[in-house]
Amino acid sequence: MISRRALLGSLAATTLPGRGRAETLPPVRVLTRGPKFHWFGYYDKLEFDPTNRYVLGNEVDFQGRSPGPDDTITVGMVDLKAGDKWLPLGESRAWSWQQGCMLQWLPGSRTHVIWNDRQKDKYVSHVLDVRTKKKRTLPGPVYGISPDARFAVFPDFRRLHHLRPGYGYAGIPDPNMDVLAPTDAGCWRMDLKTGKLDLLFSFADVAKIPGKNPFPEGAKHWFNHLLFSPDGSRFIFLHRWKGPSDKGFKTRMITAKPDGTDLYVVDPHENTSHFIWRDNQHILAWAYHPSHKDKFYLYKDKTQEVEVVAPDLMPVNGHCTYLPGNRFILNDCYPDKNRVQTPYLYDTRTGKRHDIGHFPSPPEYTGEFRCDLHPRFSPDGHKVVIDAPHEGGRQLHLIDVSTIVG
Repeated sequence: MISRRALLGSLAATTLPGRGRAETLPPVRVLTRGPKFHWFGYYDKLEFDPTNRYVLGNEVDFQGRSPGPDDTITVGMVDLKAGDKWLPLGESRAWSWQQGCMLQWLPGSRTHVIWNDRQKDKYVSHVLDVRTKKKRTLPGPVYGISPDARFAVFPDFRRLHHLRPGYGYAGIPDPNMDVLAPTDAGCWRMDLKTGKLDLLFSFADVAKIPGKNPFPEGAKHWFNHLLFSPDGSRFIFLHRWKGPSDKGFKTRMITAKPDGTDLYVVDPHENTSHFIWRDNQHILAWAYHPSHKDKFYLYKDKTQEVEVVAPDLMPVNGHCTYLPGNRFILNDCYPDKNRVQTPYLYDTRTGKRHDIGHFPSPPEYTGEFRCDLHPRFSPDGHKVVIDAPHEGGRQLHLIDVSTIVG
């Protein structure tokens, strides 16, 4: 195992193969430590509070196997101004290695967080005031939350667990396990004040939208990765399907109004991966397009306008976001041939890439149990937090990027 001291000593100022230049990396601080393991999950959630002081995370006492129905994690936060003290907030029985339990700050709130849980045969979500500890429970889980914190949208986590282990939740079987495109499940919207639930559209509804190619006979359909635009006027989701003889799944990127109407297939080429809204009209996504094959592209919603982005400096798939102001793209990569993961900033104004670290990923972190970096930024854009496993298990690490973006 590579220690933190050895890692930082060898990589903070080094010449990398094929680059021919010494690079100076920004400082890294380990926020959490063992014996328990800590991580956050996905890259498109609000991990920092609006004051840049508190960093949310999950805590668990095992690794290397799938979560079971009885496995409970602790949700909490790190106080950056109190010696990185870990502050427990609650528990969850609805979580996955890739996306945690959807723990996140409610948009615009300094004190309220939300996360998913399971109560018997039902997935729910809890809203907690971290100061008063007052908690209320909503009748459904959350995935994407509107920027005014009024609504949340979510897919069928039961089906997601069945068809894409590592992203859904254990504990409740998919009642439509043998149904190809259910009519009574799909994408729901929940009012975060009243708890009112509405099925916006079903799997069957979306499967009826003509695609680039016919769906394979016997293909099962599911949804994943839901995210509102910055102004909340639309949300995005991935429609995925897999035939009985297919080795992998296919994907379409689709947007809709918050009421589930006006669905539009933004990327029909069946290979969309990670994405982020740049603004209310444009979406950055790793995808296939006939013009440049597999690259990052900027799509304009409700049009066929698309342009390739940094094909030489952002050449591989990663978890992309824009720092405040949209000048810098924050991204990462999967382990390379040496099993090293590299988060970086791409300056859209100068066209330069700034690597902000190189983190070894031990070989046991593969498949469902892999530990993607999933870089998340602070509201002021000066800090980045990642999940990294090289410290004897997955832990939260903070990278100070102020000298790059300042």
